[in-house]
Amino acid sequence: MKEEKLISVDEFCIHHHVEFSYMSNLREFGLIEIVTKNKVDYISEHQFEKIERILRLNQDLEINLEGIDAIQHLLQQVNAMQAEINRLTNRLRLYEDL
Repeated sequence: MKEEKLISVDEFCIHHHVEFSYMSNLREFGLIEIVTKNKVDYISEHQFEKIERILRLNQDLEINLEGIDAIQHLLQQVNAMQAEINRLTNRLRLYEDL
């Protein structure tokens, strides 16, 4: 099993110029997961892109966390539908080739 890379929330906050409380709010909304080890909070590397997208939505477009939560939910639905379309397209191609 591949070991997940973690970065401390404090480091992430310093690098991205956000308050720790903002990251706590993201966790409370269920938008991110924070792992605590030895009394230090960490986020996994695979969440960076998602968190950076959330920051852009909030800072650049001034969308609040409720709106971001709704957007994340809709994006998940779009991705699921796209996967279903791809699956059905592949299946259709199979029948067209017969």
